[in-house]
Amino acid sequence: MKPIRLVSSFLTVGGWTLASRGVGFVRDVMMAAYLGTGPVAEAFLIAFSLPNMFRRFFAEGAFNMAFVPLFAKKLEAGEDAKGFAQDAFSALGAILVVFTILGTVLMPWLVWAMASGFVGDARFDLAVTFGRIAFSYILFISLVALLSGVLTTLGRFTEASFVPVLLNLIFIAAMLLAAWAGWDMGLTLAWTVPLTGVAQFAFAWWWAKKAGFTIIPRMPRMTPELRRLAVIAAPAVLAGGVVQINLLVGRQVASFTEGAVAWLTYADRLYQLPLGVVGIAIGTVLLPDLSRRLRANDSAGGQDSFNRGTEFALALTVPSAVALVVIAGPLISVLFERGAFTAADTTPTALALAIYGLGLPAFVMQKVLQPLYYAREDTRRPFHYAALAMVVNLALAVALLPLIGFAAAAWATTISAWVMMAQLWWGARSMGIEARFDDRLRHRAPRIIAAALLMGACLFGMAQLLDLPLATPVWRYGALVVLLLTGIVSYFGFGNALGAFHLSDFANALRRKRG
Repeated sequence: MKPIRLVSSFLTVGGWTLASRGVGFVRDVMMAAYLGTGPVAEAFLIAFSLPNMFRRFFAEGAFNMAFVPLFAKKLEAGEDAKGFAQDAFSALGAILVVFTILGTVLMPWLVWAMASGFVGDARFDLAVTFGRIAFSYILFISLVALLSGVLTTLGRFTEASFVPVLLNLIFIAAMLLAAWAGWDMGLTLAWTVPLTGVAQFAFAWWWAKKAGFTIIPRMPRMTPELRRLAVIAAPAVLAGGVVQINLLVGRQVASFTEGAVAWLTYADRLYQLPLGVVGIAIGTVLLPDLSRRLRANDSAGGQDSFNRGTEFALALTVPSAVALVVIAGPLISVLFERGAFTAADTTPTALALAIYGLGLPAFVMQKVLQPLYYAREDTRRPFHYAALAMVVNLALAVALLPLIGFAAAAWATTISAWVMMAQLWWGARSMGIEARFDDRLRHRAPRIIAAALLMGACLFGMAQLLDLPLATPVWRYGALVVLLLTGIVSYFGFGNALGAFHLSDFANALRRKRG
């Protein structure tokens, strides 16, 4: 296997994830314009969140965290990696077929568990209908996640990273077609969900085949390798369940305030842009790289991978977090306020975005720290940490709801994310040299924070100067571009001057990527 070029791989995955989030943002803007924050919008958002929630539970959040290290080590050792992938694919597929049938039948109970505040009004029946149509997506997208794990371990990051772009492109096409043909927009979106799953599966399966891994479903069999996979995956599945309980708590809190599910969802979509670009890039690249280095007893290489991943995360996440807090209002107003999404929706959505922004570094650093555990096949401690974070999330959401309303869900999510990150960091202190900060990171980290804070001051001042243009329909897009360019230029200028990073670092990585 050829070695993974860490930073250039981060940029590859991050670039495609940025493209996906960008196209996804266009999808969300269109959805907000067509549906606003009304009953159909909230019903669809709950219905769509169900298969996505269980996808993270079964695949990305649990199964793949156990599968990728074992698959990477088999590749490194020259063992039967293809047979292992085939067995894992068949076993996961069999479980998912049964789960898809059960979920579709039990949809009213799933909707109640997600949003009991919908009971008694039109949102509940709509969510059940949309959910039954969309739920089969869990089958296809979970198998896609496994195939993507195969591709990324093989270093095929571009193919794996294009899969989410495909989803968003199909959604945009479906909405344009529905608007042109006069179709019911809610039903169109619901039927588009399983359609995208089929398309994503076909795309990922084809590229896995091109890479030499033609995976055909067969009768599942319990091999020693699958037993090992199950033992490792079990705590990760439980940890994934804890994370989903946190999401359930947030949805439940929001469902008792009309419009709050949509406010939180649209805010989540925007802060997921930097989280996805940086967090997914790091998690996708770092886990197979660390797994292979541990297999090869390359401690120095493992330390370098962890530190460069941390440095990359901080350099892009900290300024993003500052920007989301400082200019949350202009971002939501300019990007979403049109059609059925009114000025009355902007203020609560911006509040949620700013709160989420405060938790962004914690969410991304979790993606950096978790591979240290999963590469060692240690899934138990992350589960214990997630359980404590769940208790914090639940306690805060319930305690703060009577005091601050729907914002309780956002604050609980953010604070529990910092609790989770702190536990992962503390637990990693007992690991070897791979988990230790090197001199370069200790030198650069405080300078990154300083550069981000200076950028925040520039953003705040420029937002005040552009207050009128940002509120004027004709000028607001140009004003937002000026505001964002102010942030980019000031951050990279301050960062380079303070020694937080060197602009040549990014240029060299891009040159290696092209090469």
